[in-house]
Amino acid sequence: MSDRATPPALALHGVVVVRGGAVVLQDVDWVVEPDQRWVVLGSNGSGKTTLLNLAAGYLHPAAGTVDILGRRLGRVDVRQLRERLGLTSAELSKKIRPDLAAIDVVMSGLHGALETWWHHYSPADRRRAAELMAAGGVGALADHPFATLSEGERQQVQLARALVARPELVLLDEPNAGLDLGAREALASRLGALAADAGCPPMVLVTHHVEEIPGGFTHLLLLRRGRVVAGGPLADTLTSENLSATFGLALEVVGHRGRWACHAV
Repeated sequence: MSDRATPPALALHGVVVVRGGAVVLQDVDWVVEPDQRWVVLGSNGSGKTTLLNLAAGYLHPAAGTVDILGRRLGRVDVRQLRERLGLTSAELSKKIRPDLAAIDVVMSGLHGALETWWHHYSPADRRRAAELMAAGGVGALADHPFATLSEGERQQVQLARALVARPELVLLDEPNAGLDLGAREALASRLGALAADAGCPPMVLVTHHVEEIPGGFTHLLLLRRGRVVAGGPLADTLTSENLSATFGLALEVVGHRGRWACHAV
């Protein structure tokens, strides 16, 4: 049970997002407690990334309220708020200078920067970055330019960057995109280990494949065309009926050893 004296990591109530005249999210209610690890699942265009951009303070709703770590969007300096968040995304990866050393990419997360020359970093900062890289299996790549890493290695570096500043909320936007099977499973193993760590902050993982849900994640939010289909504890929510409604296709969900798969009926 979460400590109710501590505000939710995220609280969205009646949220509507309109972009280019189109409603992207409609009447979304969602609460992420400090001890939870959420998966947001839906097809392309369902509003998953828009939802994560709200959670990261990069978007504001047209209606409803968004509270992040107890602070309401519209009443808080989002630049300061983002320093309390860890984020991985394809857009972030594109902004990283290609020849920046992997360990510098990780250390830059201490100040939410894209370069290390803007801030001072101590030997302890470098040690922490190296430890996180080693935990992700990429410790030997510390001095390699970011652009020379494989997609799976880049995701592990991004994850280390997201964790280096000891964030209070970690947001992962489709980190499995473009990964081969080995890299996907390496990332799932790392995320599963983090999920099992009571000292790890709450996490939100966006994906559109049930096979990419790591072990240890606790809750699931299903989106279809900007609306919530279902949300709650993962074991209760990830059902064939709910998944079929989410993707508009008759699907069967199968669980095995804490992981999941599905196929069309």
